Amino acid sequence: MFKKILIANRGEITVRIMTTCREMGIHTVAVYSEADRDALHVREADEAYAIGPAPAAQSYLRINAIVDVAKKSGAQAIHPGYGFLAENTALVEACEDAGVIFIGPPPSAMRLMGSKIAAKQLAVSVNVPVIPGYNGESQDDVILRQEAERIGFPLLIKASAGGGGKGMREVHRAADFSEELAGARREALAAFGDGTVFLERLIQQPRHVEIQVLGDTFGNLIHLGERECSVQRRHQKIVEESPSVALTPALRAGMGAAAVRIARAAGYINAGTIEFILDADGNFYFLEMNTRLQVEHPVTELMTGIDLVRHQLLIAADQPLQLTQDKISPRGHAIEMRLYAEDPEQNFLPSTGKVTRFIKPEGPGIRVDSGIESGDEITQFYDPMIAKMIVYGEDRAAAIERIQRALEQTAVFGVKTNAPLLYSIATHPAFEEGRTYTSFLAEHALIGNNTGQQHLPGEVLVAGALSEIAGDVRLNSDGHTQPSNSAPGSPWSTLGPWRMIGEARRAIFSYQGKEYSVAIRPTGDGSGEWSVQVDNQPAATYNMQETRHR
Repeated sequence: MFKKILIANRGEITVRIMTTCREMGIHTVAVYSEADRDALHVREADEAYAIGPAPAAQSYLRINAIVDVAKKSGAQAIHPGYGFLAENTALVEACEDAGVIFIGPPPSAMRLMGSKIAAKQLAVSVNVPVIPGYNGESQDDVILRQEAERIGFPLLIKASAGGGGKGMREVHRAADFSEELAGARREALAAFGDGTVFLERLIQQPRHVEIQVLGDTFGNLIHLGERECSVQRRHQKIVEESPSVALTPALRAGMGAAAVRIARAAGYINAGTIEFILDADGNFYFLEMNTRLQVEHPVTELMTGIDLVRHQLLIAADQPLQLTQDKISPRGHAIEMRLYAEDPEQNFLPSTGKVTRFIKPEGPGIRVDSGIESGDEITQFYDPMIAKMIVYGEDRAAAIERIQRALEQTAVFGVKTNAPLLYSIATHPAFEEGRTYTSFLAEHALIGNNTGQQHLPGEVLVAGALSEIAGDVRLNSDGHTQPSNSAPGSPWSTLGPWRMIGEARRAIFSYQGKEYSVAIRPTGDGSGEWSVQVDNQPAATYNMQETRHR
């Protein structure tokens, strides 16, 4: 087994990998940009090395710099995490040239499955259905239009080299095809350097269901069940769960077997995910393969009790897979939701700045994977994920109750988050009933200003702020204030006798991801009266002496 590995990433996935390495006695090497000098993954690592300025192109995407650090530090292997270079064959080949092991699939499998057209052709060759469409080599506009008319509208134009919704356009009318084709090509070129596209029929009421696979260098290859990832925004998953309510035992077995056939035909080794689209009639179609560890891998870990990162490391160390298909028996129900620093009121633009306080949920069946702590910065340079909230329950109803409670317990101060959206999803009747399609957010109008957020009444905020004040200070008979002996842990208790003349005491509350500011200011006339403002708007006037004795 490895004694030391380098993790070529940042944020929560790096911290997650370090957790398993620590359990296995493996020392970890982190790399960081100037913006991440004080980041959590740097603090958690055994060693850390700077690799460049904040922009990813000058740091986390610099293959030579990362491999040089691996050699300098004596790391025997590199784990790419997800994103950045995780599916870049140039990193795999650079590792081979340097004598460093890449923890992931061989470059041949990565290259094959990285082309969506080639991957679909492979799927067809092993009798796995694909969505009707056009996967041919010709990129001539006339040919593509003819194929579009053959397929029929609505349809999808998709980038062959990409993922994550980039280079993807829905076309509902023939008159819009040329414009959308040009737009998809531009986006694909900008994101992937390749404008090749293919066409697919647009499936109505689709579900996104993926199968986790795991294979070793000895020919052993298994699947670990499914994850449903249908709730998405802009083709990006934000909620994942297992098992899928849409799968019968027979359908589950069929999709698992299809995933194994595809992975075996690709010569796949290590952890990977085969993604399918499932229609309303129970027909499934191969979509693509992700040749890396998925963001949502904790869902499978909670369902199976299997540490996927541990098995990635064992496989990369050329150890045979000790798991067999008959030993895989998922139990219960798991749900993951992704908490992002995004502003729902500004079209979910990233919300940057210091996370002044991050309160994580706790309790049985709750797991939080995060790359930040209180005091850390969310910068403009990287993905604004704060944490993944993952819960486990005996059944789906129990898991939903637990994710609702976890979101209620979560508070983030300093930046805006998508917590209101997550909570509105978790409490929506359609979600509770399992009616989750990729159109879920649009269908239920959960995007935009209508996020389903419930605002706290002003009376509740004022009561909370008064309670905070009452716990920290007491009033003299002349309306002056001094520290309360009942609050010895309060910072106010260190100030000695003091007098508030026109200065406000401010309390910040968080509820469903929204911050509320409550300011309380003494009138200073000896009456004991305090004026209250909620979000800078006058709310009420209270007599603290009377309030204290109620």
